[in-house]
Amino acid sequence: MKRDLPAYIYNKKGVLYFQRRGLPTVRVEHAPGTKEFALEYAQLLNGPEAPVIRGRTFDDLCRSYERSPRYRKLAERTRRDYDKVIAWVRDKLGALPVEGYRRKDAIRARDANADTVRFANYTVQVTRILFEHAIDLGWRDDNPVKGVSLLKSETKPREAWPTPMVEKFRESAPPRARLIFELCLQTGQRIGDVLKMRWDDIEDGGIKVSQGKTGVRLWIPMTQNLRSVLDKTPRIGLTICAWGDHGRPLKYRTAHEAVIAVRREIGAEDYDLHGLRYTACAELGALGLDDDMIMAVSGHTTKAMVAKYAGPARQKARAKIAQSMRDKSDI
Repeated sequence: MKRDLPAYIYNKKGVLYFQRRGLPTVRVEHAPGTKEFALEYAQLLNGPEAPVIRGRTFDDLCRSYERSPRYRKLAERTRRDYDKVIAWVRDKLGALPVEGYRRKDAIRARDANADTVRFANYTVQVTRILFEHAIDLGWRDDNPVKGVSLLKSETKPREAWPTPMVEKFRESAPPRARLIFELCLQTGQRIGDVLKMRWDDIEDGGIKVSQGKTGVRLWIPMTQNLRSVLDKTPRIGLTICAWGDHGRPLKYRTAHEAVIAVRREIGAEDYDLHGLRYTACAELGALGLDDDMIMAVSGHTTKAMVAKYAGPARQKARAKIAQSMRDKSDI
């Protein structure tokens, strides 16, 4: 049957895509037969490194960025977060020229989304990156978003789980919730990475981790607590947290519901799954370990984050040592 579309253009449920071996799949924005399509198609055929030949609008900038090595090297989790802002940029600014954007516009965009602080800050962070790409393309000589401050969240800061609450959870949790809890706490990893852990990731008494957010690869020795829980966990699927007769991978929502049921029962609503990552760093900090040793477990890429997570526990441990030395000195 004769194709009505040009080479490498495919119609999938009414949406056109450019698919060519060795190049990323890209959604086609314009309708075949139009001047805009011809220009876009030429750009796609020339590959992701070719200069954008159409205009200098935000639509063009987003499209160019998505084809750039800078974007393609992002971790999957980070790319999903960026995509939300890129979609917002296209919706709000798509047809506007990149050269007309000013610092006041970035501040106005941030403040317009202030009811969701995380997203408001992402509009600043991601558009700042987009303008760095615009500078690389020669579309701008400056970055109007550079130096724009982020909003401060008024929500209660996340805290590490106190030891009594950790013990309460262990005493009250059914097997699935306990498994999720110990994997998060003993490895110090994000819940998304915990749910992807497989039985064949376990080797030499440790577990291999590839962090979805940062791309960092780790091997984390198992603690006695984690080994004890894993020994009691049936292997019903590829992933450690698999469930059901067919060993289906556990989704975040199901994991969250299993854990929060126990949190409500023991009065731990203020302490969430990500707080267990704080707790792991806090426990290591309390042992007096330095930043590099903590990062070897947590996989953090900056010491500033380790200081945030482990700092209070480390300060408390050091203060105890200092004061005990005062007592011994009879000062």
